[in-house]
Amino acid sequence: MRNIALMAVAFAAAPVLAATVDISVDIRLDNLDYVVGERIRAVVDVANSSPDRVSVGYSNSRDKFFVEVYRSGDAVMMDRVGNGAFVSRFVVESNEGQKLETFLGDHYALRQPGKYLAKPVLVHDGMRYEGQLRAFGIVPGMKVGSALQMFSNRPGLRREFELLTWSRKNKEHLFLSAHDEGGSERKWATTDLGALMRLNKPKVSVLPSGEVIVLHRFNRDQFCRTEFWSLPDALELNKRELVMDPETAGSERVKELYKESGGVKPVNRPWWKLW
Repeated sequence: MRNIALMAVAFAAAPVLAATVDISVDIRLDNLDYVVGERIRAVVDVANSSPDRVSVGYSNSRDKFFVEVYRSGDAVMMDRVGNGAFVSRFVVESNEGQKLETFLGDHYALRQPGKYLAKPVLVHDGMRYEGQLRAFGIVPGMKVGSALQMFSNRPGLRREFELLTWSRKNKEHLFLSAHDEGGSERKWATTDLGALMRLNKPKVSVLPSGEVIVLHRFNRDQFCRTEFWSLPDALELNKRELVMDPETAGSERVKELYKESGGVKPVNRPWWKLW
């Protein structure tokens, strides 16, 4: 009898799934697939048609918002990493809505390739409001280039850069991935460098001053030149610019940009052939 009483108390304390939907919550992801290491951004949409105010994140708030992530294969809910808030604090008055940004990889270990499901949950006044499950995948990408950086002021530390490709929204995209070895096993965020045309092989170069330059064919007439600053404890995107094909560009500055990034020689072959 004592066990039955304890179970009844626990059940009463747990949030109850709302029978009527007067508050709705949804989540939309930017992409269906993410290359390992990319930040998985999603937009949360909260709509409040109840007479109450919904308040999350304030000291006097009792409402809660979080996103549950499941492995698609076995439907097992993943454990959270840390206790940080999923979204910035917000208030939604009656008959109003709110859109907020969240990054799933900040709360779950999502570096293992596979299929996953995400479900937003809002708890208000003891009632649990759930959104639809949204599917997404983590993919390894296809390696097309690499470079290695050593640091004179950090002996033993090595940073490996990899160029990866994957299809996104009916276009092939190029990604830069980086991880450290030797004294640090840090894995840096993977960056989407934009659309890629396979007329020239993309190139990544590490300069002695610490700049990392990626040059790839963006369209038939232009290359995209992306510059990162890479230091022992930091890796930051500095700038991205489109430059004309060196075969057709006449300015000295364009030629200098190609020289700084190691150069990409145009290949004389029909446009429909790959490298």
